[in-house]
Amino acid sequence: MATGQREIEIKLPVPDAATARKLLRRAGFRVSRRRVFEANTLFDTLVMSLRVSRQLLRVREAGGVVTLTYKGPPAMGRHKSREELELEMSAAPPMAAILQRLGFQPVFRYEKYRTEYGRFGSAGVATLDETPVGVYLELEGTPHWIDRTARELGFGEADYITASYGRLYLDWCQRNGITPGNMLLR
Repeated sequence: MATGQREIEIKLPVPDAATARKLLRRAGFRVSRRRVFEANTLFDTLVMSLRVSRQLLRVREAGGVVTLTYKGPPAMGRHKSREELELEMSAAPPMAAILQRLGFQPVFRYEKYRTEYGRFGSAGVATLDETPVGVYLELEGTPHWIDRTARELGFGEADYITASYGRLYLDWCQRNGITPGNMLLR
């Protein structure tokens, strides 16, 4: 299955998963996809042409589903907005091999636990992401929905994060004096 759309999102930092679940329940959200482990691998050329052009090519394995994702350059503002194309596959190793044959190499791996939440009658999605560098709520929907939902959860625009998990990881490594590698839970 292939999908193409414009992804509009923000991340919100939360102290821990329990606090995030409480905020979401209080705002009327319920689990729509149970907590699942995600293993993500980003691919790029040897000269990092995708990174330079602010594009992304990812293979994600989550809950028995493998997804190849292309993300276009983000239009930055209060929300991050970018083209997103996805294709579900049956197995990750053949896709990784195809990408490598085309000149792409794995350049960064990151892991997280993700729980997806929805609210009756709402077109937006809230996810709870538990990462090695912190816990985040991610709100994806229209800008109006994101702003309204963030306020309902007790956040303001100053709390919005539009950085990728790769960027958050690099910033975390710098703050903690750690040489960056891969962002792994184990």
